[in-house]
Amino acid sequence: VQLQAFGGGLVQSGGSLRLSCAASGSIFSIIAMAWYRQPPGKQRELVATITSDGNTNYADSVKGRFTISRDNAKNTVYLQMNSLTPEDTAVYYCRIMGSRANYWGQGTLVTVSS
Repeated sequence: VQLQAFGGGLVQSGGSLRLSCAASGSIFSIIAMAWYRQPPGKQRELVATITSDGNTNYADSVKGRFTISRDNAKNTVYLQMNSLTPEDTAVYYCRIMGSRANYWGQGTLVTVSS
C-alpha cells in the first residue's frame, strides 16, 4: 500500500489550499486518518485526525481554519486549509492507521508567503 499526497504549493497569506491523500491498494480495517506537518527546522506535529466514524480532532493552531474529511470508498483523506498564514508553511504528511499497520504518505510542501 502506498499513499500519494497532492495539493501542496505556494499560496499567499489568507489564501486556501486543499490537500488530498489517496491510498493505492486496500487497507484492512482503517481506524483513523490524519494529517501531520513538519515546519522548516521543527519537529513533525499532528494537524488533524478523523476516525472511521467521522469524529474529528484538530490542533489548536488550525481550529476553525482547517477541515479534515474522508472518502471511505476511495481510501482518501482531504485537508481543506483556509486563511493560511506563513506559520502554516511546512511539509504536510498524511497517515492512515489500520488495525494491522500504519501508512505514511511522502509529504507535500505548502509554502505560504506574507
